[in-house]
Amino acid sequence: MEGQSGSRSTCSRPRGTEPDGRKKKKIPDRVTLKKEIGLLSACTIIIGNIIGSGIFISPKGVLEHSGSVGLALVVWVLGGCIAALGSLCYAELGVTIPKSGGDYSYVTEIFGGLMGFLLLWSAVLIMYPTTLAVIALTFSSYVLQPVFPDCLPPYMATRMLSATCLLLLTWVNCSSVRMATRIQDVFTVGKLLALGLIILVGLVQIVGGECALSPAAGSWRERGTPVCCVAGNYEALAPPGAFSWDRAPSVGQIALAFLQASFAFSGWNFLNYVTEEVVDPRRNLPRAIYISIPLVTFVYTLTNIAYFSSMSPEELLSSNAVAVTFGEKLLGAFSVVMPISVALSTFGGINGYLFTASRLCFSGAREGHLPSLLAMIHCQSCTPIPALLVCCAATIVILCIGETHNLINYVSFINYLSYGVTIAGLLFYRWKRPGLYRPIKVTLLVPVCYLMFWALLLGFSLYSEPVVCGVGLVIMLTGVPVYFLGVHWKKRPKCIYNFIERATSVGQSLCFVVFPQLDPVEVSGPPEWTDRASGRSSLSAHP
Repeated sequence: MEGQSGSRSTCSRPRGTEPDGRKKKKIPDRVTLKKEIGLLSACTIIIGNIIGSGIFISPKGVLEHSGSVGLALVVWVLGGCIAALGSLCYAELGVTIPKSGGDYSYVTEIFGGLMGFLLLWSAVLIMYPTTLAVIALTFSSYVLQPVFPDCLPPYMATRMLSATCLLLLTWVNCSSVRMATRIQDVFTVGKLLALGLIILVGLVQIVGGECALSPAAGSWRERGTPVCCVAGNYEALAPPGAFSWDRAPSVGQIALAFLQASFAFSGWNFLNYVTEEVVDPRRNLPRAIYISIPLVTFVYTLTNIAYFSSMSPEELLSSNAVAVTFGEKLLGAFSVVMPISVALSTFGGINGYLFTASRLCFSGAREGHLPSLLAMIHCQSCTPIPALLVCCAATIVILCIGETHNLINYVSFINYLSYGVTIAGLLFYRWKRPGLYRPIKVTLLVPVCYLMFWALLLGFSLYSEPVVCGVGLVIMLTGVPVYFLGVHWKKRPKCIYNFIERATSVGQSLCFVVFPQLDPVEVSGPPEWTDRASGRSSLSAHP
């Protein structure tokens, strides 16, 4: 089989026949991950994972905590800038440590097995199953909304549809990497078209309407009902009203506004989870980041401007589905387009999360932190089937628990904690291995600025929500005894090893999977480099 990079996979076809003449099903000894992710697919993985349900949920929280429309828009722009700083750091880590697994692989390489296992434990146990469950429930709720227009969809109906969606996309990801990336491409384009429709309608409102502002009007919180506009209620965007508030927001409130915006930008690091399947990652990984993050920031900012072109701040704050309210006000009979667009957006988000979460399990098993069966891939499709099945099963368990929204706060805290630890690891690695070959080397100011913002955000989170943050830390620290019993303890009874060996053999036969062979081309290169020449751009690739 040929990968997109032109290198030939070592996956061989089963040879031999059964006594009755049928072909004998034999598991080959060697197989490598296929490189199916080019620059376009890399961009759609980043954009598709960022643009999910966040842009349809977070605008309300950002406006509520920022206190004014102008400051809310500033928060959205700065949120994109912070994501860009973090992604630049991950670009350096991704080409310096060219392993799939993202944060987990980098932290394990830099800080050792225990720290990496704690990130892996919290991600596999809580973070990814909960996030997938919430996105799947959002998908099913919007799909069923036209069927139940006057009430909430039934509990079992949403769970059944969510599970069906998960099973379908798990089958797709098990069948073919190319099919999964093509689905991601198509649904990412659909997401951008849906947001493009919102932006276009909003710009028509702004350009085609005239707003009659009353000179006696106070802040938008005091006015209540906005002054009538010919084409919309966008007077809050005008300079006199954009930064008007009845009370100045505190630093803590602004920090919470940034947390809400950061939730909508989460996913910017997901391409690092599939580095080994990216064609020429030293070129395409940073290029995809440079293209995707500014594009998403631009689209998010214009989308929020479009929301305010037709809704007053009061209407936006009272809406539980901002995009649906927007469609009902402006699209009339075509307002059904909005829930369909949100459903398509979340469907693509589920596919992206499954794709990347399974690679995290795969990387953890390859390092010996999870059962070895999860480190195996199918001998023909070259997909990590056992890891995908585990991710799907864990998500369905979370769906059956019922209440998932209480876990979202814990997930957010663990997520941002892992970001900070990873980028701190970048600085430590610079000090620990100064001569290591780095195709990309960002200026030191980038990780320092990100860590300052991260520390401020996490500090105010600990101050305002100590219980939530404490529970998040407890969830992560429960992995300590698991690590020492399951990973560090080598002299376990022989019966345990025999059971693991039998279970692995059965799973290998059922899934037709083998251990992959690492591609030596991607991990080759001088381990140390001595070029100390100054005057080069810190963002340029070293030859």
